Amino acid sequence: MATTLNIFDNWRKIVADPTRAAAVSGTLKMALFASFSPNQNTYDYYDDCTPGTNEVTGSNYTARGNALASPTWTGPDGSGVLTFDATDPTTWSQHASGFSNARRAVIYYDTGVNSTSTLVAYTDDFGADVGNVAGDLAITLNASGIYTSPR
Repeated sequence: MATTLNIFDNWRKIVADPTRAAAVSGTLKMALFASFSPNQNTYDYYDDCTPGTNEVTGSNYTARGNALASPTWTGPDGSGVLTFDATDPTTWSQHASGFSNARRAVIYYDTGVNSTSTLVAYTDDFGADVGNVAGDLAITLNASGIYTSPR
């Protein structure tokens, strides 16, 4: 399933400040959430998403989501475009006791502590509940990257 990403404002501020960007640590991950409306302007850490209430649960889903390997910055290229990208998350394999209520995904840097895990982006609402009960769930990131910034 392909999806559109929205960048959290705090992440934009971090990217614009090399000192703050160098301080971001943790494992880049994608977690799945039931219906909720993230605040793009004010959310900055994973605890803002209230994972204890909103994150999906079920077989073949690990709390805090799946890793996005090889996060990389490239560019600026010849036309001045700077890109942040990573691999797609591992597929959530089908299981009869899986989850069936995911409505959006959140990308963040997981430090293991909700209040220090920096939010990066979130998807639009999927438009319907999705899950891994009837089949595998695979989410594909945009081929152009998680975040691109022109000159």
